[in-house]
Amino acid sequence: MVLNGPLYKQLQIWFNFDLRFLQISRKLSNNPYKLPDIDQLSFWERNTYFENIDFLIVGAGIVGLSTAIELRKKHSSSKVVILERGYLPSGASTKNAGFACFGSVTEILDDLQNMNESVVWNTVEKRWKGLQNLRSLVGDDSMELQTNGSWDLIRESDTTDLRSLAEKLDYLNYNMRVITGEKEVYSFDPHCAENFGFGGIKGSFKNRLEGQIHTGKLITKLHQLATELGIHCLFGIDVIALQSNLYHCSLQTSIGFFKAKQVLVCTNGFASQLLPHLKVKPARAQVLVTTPIENLRVKGTFHYQQGYYYFRNIEDRILLGGGRNLDFEGETTTELTTTTQIMDALKNLLREVILPRDHFDIAYQWSGIMGVGPVKAPIVERLDERISVGVRMGGMGVAIGSLIGKELAELLD
Repeated sequence: MVLNGPLYKQLQIWFNFDLRFLQISRKLSNNPYKLPDIDQLSFWERNTYFENIDFLIVGAGIVGLSTAIELRKKHSSSKVVILERGYLPSGASTKNAGFACFGSVTEILDDLQNMNESVVWNTVEKRWKGLQNLRSLVGDDSMELQTNGSWDLIRESDTTDLRSLAEKLDYLNYNMRVITGEKEVYSFDPHCAENFGFGGIKGSFKNRLEGQIHTGKLITKLHQLATELGIHCLFGIDVIALQSNLYHCSLQTSIGFFKAKQVLVCTNGFASQLLPHLKVKPARAQVLVTTPIENLRVKGTFHYQQGYYYFRNIEDRILLGGGRNLDFEGETTTELTTTTQIMDALKNLLREVILPRDHFDIAYQWSGIMGVGPVKAPIVERLDERISVGVRMGGMGVAIGSLIGKELAELLD
């Protein structure tokens, strides 16, 4: 049989394309591009980016970009440089769920049982003020802020006593009014399951002030603001070690040595790799997003089990993350991978509670690295005359990240 005609020609095109693609892939794998070392750069490159640095920020996430912006506002003639190890922020800033939240009923009550009361409310206040600072810095439209409210879900299988939780609402609302100036922030919602089509939910507590954002657009806007202010953002450069000297801080990086007058570490969950003595540990958060779901009823943000699980709508999809409490030890890692154990638990939650009557497939899944510690409070400190840190967001980087950047910049006034 002789092959000929349009089909044969199309097969030849596909075969030749695949062959060329394979050849190119092999060439790239055999000849990986390596970033040039600093001593290989031109005068212009070294002079513009790596010499006479006044403020060098490690990490180009929410905290790092906010810190750089605040420093530029205060020191208009200074050279401000940001170094980021990845081609995108490496931790959670572009991998988070996009929650503009500051505390659900069960999370705050659980914190009050395990932490000092003043620390708990100071942290909640910092989250609230951080969200207002973020709104002022980038604008609601730039990050697509939607204040649809949030719900803290209680499943029928939970031993939680709804009545005992409801009795604490007056106390919670009093403290939230002191912080926000708003009355009746929290309320009991017995119709949540009916309204959103959930299964196995016996009740919920609503927070009417919480919302959701587009994480990618937030980071894009912060990067745009930094660029407009003349801040240099350099990606693909890993900072390996720091050493303070009398007049500057020396940095060992993946492309060589250079120095800066001040270094500000904003790497959150990765901070202990550079500064091992800090009381901050990495905490991996695993997330998935469904395919579009026809006539999706869910709109808003939702929390479950003291915030260890969380989900929201992204237009007509569901984003769901969490499950770190299933394996605290295993999730204390900087590995950006997902696990079968937690992904299966998330899918079961989708099937049993969130979308019990809807068909769905998983379109995306990923993980991000948060920074946590013995208390839910960030570390904003000057470690010495040359090195400062703004880390340990505790999974609330969207809420407090820009405020931590502002506080960190103020340390250097």
